[in-house]
Amino acid sequence: MTLFDHTLYAVLWLVFGAVHSLLARDFIKKRLQRYFGRGYRAAYNIFAAIHFVLTIVIAKVFLAPGSAVFIATPGIAWLLTALMVIGIVITIAALLHYDLGLFAGTTQLRKPPAGPTADDNGPLHITGLHRYVRHPLYTGIIVFLIGAIRTEFDVATAAWAILYILIGTYFEERSLIARYGAAYETYRQQVPAFFPWRGKIG
Repeated sequence: MTLFDHTLYAVLWLVFGAVHSLLARDFIKKRLQRYFGRGYRAAYNIFAAIHFVLTIVIAKVFLAPGSAVFIATPGIAWLLTALMVIGIVITIAALLHYDLGLFAGTTQLRKPPAGPTADDNGPLHITGLHRYVRHPLYTGIIVFLIGAIRTEFDVATAAWAILYILIGTYFEERSLIARYGAAYETYRQQVPAFFPWRGKIG
């Protein structure tokens, strides 16, 4: 990849991150909910998925993939594949502790919202993988992204995606503190964000 390729790819990710960070802000969310009503969460997820796919497809079509960054030895190939599998397993295990209907927005489409937090993911999760890390879903994605690295393009994808996750997590945690107060502050002090170096709680 040339410097121009890297710059253009960075701009694509910057636009993706800026748009979705803006859409996640409460004042924007409230405005959009007036138009989409119960379909807001589903519409947001569909838009996010399409925008992400377009970001990758545009980059794949117009940018050079770059050279391989690893010597294709069997050991390295197995290690990277193992990381991808581990990342998928962690992601699935994390999703099992969410209300997937609420997460995807289908629950909101089937029944009227019960209150101002009906579009959120329910109470504070401190079960399952959440006893080890605060954001197990992001842990799985990060591990998968690292395992998926084969070319220079993959390195750039992993770098920008992980940076997006880190920045998004910062703002997400501010919202969680505002929502749960001291309970989340205590949880935050006891449990690491992504990697379980402190053991588990509970």
